Amino acid sequence: MARYTGPKTKIARKFGEAIFGEDKSFEKRNYPPGQHGANKRRGKKSEYAIQLMEKQKAKYTYGILERQFRTMFKRARTAPGITGEVLLQLCESRLDNVVYRMGISPSRSGARQLVSHRHITVNGELVNIPSYQLQAGDVVAVREKSKSLEAINNSLSNSSKVYEWITWNDGSKQGTFVSVPARIQIPENINEQFIVELYSK
Repeated sequence: MARYTGPKTKIARKFGEAIFGEDKSFEKRNYPPGQHGANKRRGKKSEYAIQLMEKQKAKYTYGILERQFRTMFKRARTAPGITGEVLLQLCESRLDNVVYRMGISPSRSGARQLVSHRHITVNGELVNIPSYQLQAGDVVAVREKSKSLEAINNSLSNSSKVYEWITWNDGSKQGTFVSVPARIQIPENINEQFIVELYSK
């Protein structure tokens, strides 16, 4: 299946929350899409439907396709620690996600594009793989030739979020992936236990 490129508000309405960030269109119509979207008398969801919805939410949030996501789950299951928590940590450690968290891009899809178009370096080397897994201590920076890009500068000037597990130097346009975030440091509203239960069936 190809990556979803349709209206983001429609997906946000499906999950009942603005998973792609601030969305004025979602605020106006924060009910499910479709003919009966505003009808609050919807049937109770099955356990499987709830688990599937949570997995889909995580995939759309991080922009990961099914095959990639399943591979990440297998890695999380064999790694030490709580499987669901490790899964989210793997998602957060992706290069495109960290570029987004650092404020270099206002969205994960934009961050993915910056990485793919070779605007980002890791430890001084160009990396154009959005799913590249960062290790604690890795230095992520905007490539020298790309530091004057308007899109990057606009995003950085509008960025105000600070994360304990990331440092950023606006002058040199580089930051450090200090450590893998603990679950409490990951702000996404995802119930990872439902995903574990779904894949464990």
